[in-house]
Amino acid sequence: MDVKIEQSWKEQLAEEFEKEYFEKLTQFVRGEYQGCTPIYPPAKLIFNAFDHCPFDKVKVVILGQDPYHGPGQANGLCFSVNKGIQFPPSLMNIFKEIANDTGCDIPQDGDLTRWSKQGVLLLNATLTVRAASAGSHQNKGWEIFTDAVIRKIAQEHSNVVFILWGSYAQKKGAFIDREKHLVLTSPHPSPLSAYHGFFGNHHFTRTNDYLRLHGKKEILW
Repeated sequence: MDVKIEQSWKEQLAEEFEKEYFEKLTQFVRGEYQGCTPIYPPAKLIFNAFDHCPFDKVKVVILGQDPYHGPGQANGLCFSVNKGIQFPPSLMNIFKEIANDTGCDIPQDGDLTRWSKQGVLLLNATLTVRAASAGSHQNKGWEIFTDAVIRKIAQEHSNVVFILWGSYAQKKGAFIDREKHLVLTSPHPSPLSAYHGFFGNHHFTRTNDYLRLHGKKEILW
């Protein structure tokens, strides 16, 4: 199957694209985009996280769950929104923790493409969603695909930082070898849980300390 995704990922994930579940997933997603209800992100941005962060450049993986389901928000990168869009609460809390942890100012926009280009794979477990309907594309095959992505990174790379916020991400990353990689976990940055251990987790400085220790360039958060 010809999937429009960055070339290094196309090669690494070639086997996945030929599997029956992915063919069924593709048929489902195509049908959704052809329907009356808007689907997010725009179809050309479904694999945006991969397009900005080639396989051999991955240093950090941040795992989200669903794309944002409001107009103009989702851009194919977990927790990220397009320029000019108000920060969703979880993203605002991420920026607050970065400011407290690193001393950086809160940025002017919520487009995290700048992280992707530094080697941060901003991966949602589910890559598409129906407008105003959180979780509407779960259990259609995306989770199998993104598990394969995480497994491929964990097997082929060493000393990657996996950032898993909340119980969903932690379960999804349970198989990652903690001897080979740094796995950082905490509650989710959503307003429901941010004050129960997300704030003060120091994941951004801990990530950079680890990258520096292993001879990799730090992330400019």
